[in-house]
Amino acid sequence: MTIAAPEHRTEPPRAQHIRRRELAAFLRSRRERVTPEQVGLPRGPRRRTPGLRREEVAQLSAVGVTWYTWIEQARATHVSAQVLDAVARALLMDPTERAHLFALAGTTDPRIDPECPVVSTSARKVVERLAPYPASLQNARYDVLAANRPFAQLFGDLTELPVADRNCLWLLATSARWKRDFLDRDEMLRDLIAKYRVAMAEHVAEPVWKEHRDRLLAASEEFRALWERHEVAPLSPHVKRYRHPVVGLVRLEHRTMWLAPQSPAHRVVAYIPADEETEERLERLAELADG
Repeated sequence: MTIAAPEHRTEPPRAQHIRRRELAAFLRSRRERVTPEQVGLPRGPRRRTPGLRREEVAQLSAVGVTWYTWIEQARATHVSAQVLDAVARALLMDPTERAHLFALAGTTDPRIDPECPVVSTSARKVVERLAPYPASLQNARYDVLAANRPFAQLFGDLTELPVADRNCLWLLATSARWKRDFLDRDEMLRDLIAKYRVAMAEHVAEPVWKEHRDRLLAASEEFRALWERHEVAPLSPHVKRYRHPVVGLVRLEHRTMWLAPQSPAHRVVAYIPADEETEERLERLAELADG
């Protein structure tokens, strides 16, 4: 079942005030940790302020002194991405500090880099240890970052595809094999697009998300039609049917485990047998691979 998405979501005034105070406190703490020498300014004999002065940060970031002061006093109701970017550079913030700055401001960072495709050894082990059950490691965009052997046996070896094509939504919309073997494919595509729209709401200004969506819009008329319906749906366990050319019909329930609460977050998606026949057929598939 799908529900209509709200057109606009506004935080309550109290939540906005708390966010502004946290942003102000964070900026003050960063400013006090940067020395004049680090940014090429003279210290001077009469400096009492730890770190930089507000007017120095304003000068370095090309932001008005009054406006920057208002930000540190939690009086600025909205701080643009351009100002945040300039201040982050002036205060020599590392990627983690920069991400925290934009999160506190409730603003999307326009200069965010695409996610690193490197997958940790521990995450790979989690996926591999789930055999003989198919399992994969995915990000919020449904890119498949790693998969175990049962996944490759059942759904195809994604390492044979270009990196840009190793995506569940892309394959469900464009792959002839997935269209043939996923018996509930039409329902799955509609459901996955609805989930993708929910996920994209948190990344709508990020170039990598927009490029991925635009690629799907250009490649699939079916995706375009479903995307224009603006349906949304939550992540939830569900049983789907797949047809394997050797072992036959399998019925699998999708189970998801997030490995990190923050963005970018990765999740393990495990495909658990929904009945004893599927359990036996997955075991047979594993035996055929070992034989």
